[in-house]
Amino acid sequence: MSLGDEPGPSGGYGGSGHTRTHLPDTGGDPRRPARSSSRSLVTVVGVVVLLVAAIAFANRGDDDTTTNTPATDKPAPAATAATGERPVGTGGEGIPTGFAHDEQGAQSAAANYASLLGSDGMFNTTRRHEIVQAIADPSAVNRLQSGFDADYSADFLKSIGLNDDGSAPKDTTFVNRTMPAGTKVTSYDAGAATVEVWCTGLFGLAGDGSTKPVTSGWFTVTMKLRWNGDWKVLETSQKTGPTPVNGDNPVSGADEIGKAVNEFGGFTYAR
Repeated sequence: MSLGDEPGPSGGYGGSGHTRTHLPDTGGDPRRPARSSSRSLVTVVGVVVLLVAAIAFANRGDDDTTTNTPATDKPAPAATAATGERPVGTGGEGIPTGFAHDEQGAQSAAANYASLLGSDGMFNTTRRHEIVQAIADPSAVNRLQSGFDADYSADFLKSIGLNDDGSAPKDTTFVNRTMPAGTKVTSYDAGAATVEVWCTGLFGLAGDGSTKPVTSGWFTVTMKLRWNGDWKVLETSQKTGPTPVNGDNPVSGADEIGKAVNEFGGFTYAR
């Protein structure tokens, strides 16, 4: 499910251990003011011009023969730009592994671990144990696993409409996906790192007649990691936001959401 507001007994997500859903704020989010069609047209044209100019500039490449500006004077890449570090690998269970032993590697690890701990796999006992065993530091495995097992109890699964094994009822699709939007290192040395991961998440049951429709939320996960041949999880915690204003997109039907979740796979994240 989408990760909750406060750490549960596992040090992970879920408040009391039984409420992880992030519902949209209905307390009066500001709406966008009406705009005249003429101003909208001018704005759109301006945006298109800027995009065309940006694409043209990007396509110039790095050929220094076309400019007198030394290569060393090129602007630094944006904070979210991809770098040339080795891509993240995956282990036997399809879990990302082999992160670089540096700040960038710690950010990649935190992003991938946030995605795993906020996935539908956590609702199935076997898959949950695989995830925890793979990403937790040996000193934290038992504590994290026992906490998560308590969080994902049979009563909890029933309360959110799932079967005992964490699967969705007939004719519904269970949606629980966490997508990191960015990462930030707040402390780092060669043996330990603390990384914040800004995420958006989806949670709910897609299907006709579902009383728990898929909703979205925004939250920031903080992960304390230890270097032990790879970056491993010691502790996790979470807070809500930063949350942007909802857009003007029309809400999709349950069938469209369920189809999208089944057809669009997730990512392995690398900083």
